[in-house]
Amino acid sequence: MPATVPDDLHEYLSFEDPDEQRTWVFDVTFLLSSWNCIYGHGCQGVLTGPAPEREEGCCSYGAHFIDDEDVATVEAAADRLTDEQWQHRRKGRRGGIHRTDKDGTRITRLVDGACIFLNRPGFAGGAGCALHRAALDAGERFMHWKPDVCWQLPLRLDEHTAEHGHVTSTLREWKRRDWGEGGFEFHWWCTESPEAFVGRQPVYVTMRDEITEMVGEPVYAILAGLLAERRRRTVLPHPAVRR
Repeated sequence: MPATVPDDLHEYLSFEDPDEQRTWVFDVTFLLSSWNCIYGHGCQGVLTGPAPEREEGCCSYGAHFIDDEDVATVEAAADRLTDEQWQHRRKGRRGGIHRTDKDGTRITRLVDGACIFLNRPGFAGGAGCALHRAALDAGERFMHWKPDVCWQLPLRLDEHTAEHGHVTSTLREWKRRDWGEGGFEFHWWCTESPEAFVGRQPVYVTMRDEITEMVGEPVYAILAGLLAERRRRTVLPHPAVRR
């Protein structure tokens, strides 16, 4: 063992996909942690200073769409929203739900400094993501309504394809660097803060639906079995709670 332990030390596990030429790598330290989304319950947001009263969470800069299918999914969901569910529905219907940057990146439009789908505190339909709330009202999975990046956070799936086609897929915690240069300007980021590690179950249990959507049911079943066994032994605490 090194004389000093790196500040951001994580454990990982890996296994081969049973059906594909793919190696799966998983961030054990985060998936076994007690991280829990604390939106509206102490989340300080991702601005350059603390702003819990705004209840914007990580919605301040809009959501980046990954492809045409992502855009189409959200546009179809937006068409289902009512005025009672979506505070900025009229603006969305009038001007569209996204804008396009110079490099071609499509991002949800901003209204008053945050995502157009974010209902603000005091809205009769409730604060928070209008898409998320409406999906729950409809008894449907919110992953099928929201931009991919929104329902995946704070998980990130990185994929690397080797020269001969073998894929390595790594599911890990989303870090500041994943936001680009702007991420280092955030006053606060939840996976670095002990205040967010208050869940009663580990992440791989509380985010079962999201993980399954990202890796598939067979792979999740293998992962869950390995992590359940790993929980019976000594677990490396997450850096946010061991500092």
